[in-house]
Amino acid sequence: MSNTLTEANLELTPTIICVAESTHYLIGVQDSLDNLISLDKSNKIGITSSLTEAKNYLRKKNIFTATLEYQTPYDEMCGLSPAAPCRQNITF
Repeated sequence: MSNTLTEANLELTPTIICVAESTHYLIGVQDSLDNLISLDKSNKIGITSSLTEAKNYLRKKNIFTATLEYQTPYDEMCGLSPAAPCRQNITF
């Protein structure tokens, strides 16, 4: 099963974003320009407090693979160029 969705000629990837030392996980779909957008027409990004909750959120929408992206604000806070995102495809 592919972890991409296609809508209106856009490739959309279900994504969970985890920010270092944050207690929230952001859930949505990422487009080819790395924009995180809502999974549905509500235009709201999903927010959970754990990775387990994030996976369950996607399961309820019949999505069983996603990209897990780890982000850290530290480079930017220190004035360094942001590092490339750390991403991993997960199946649940």
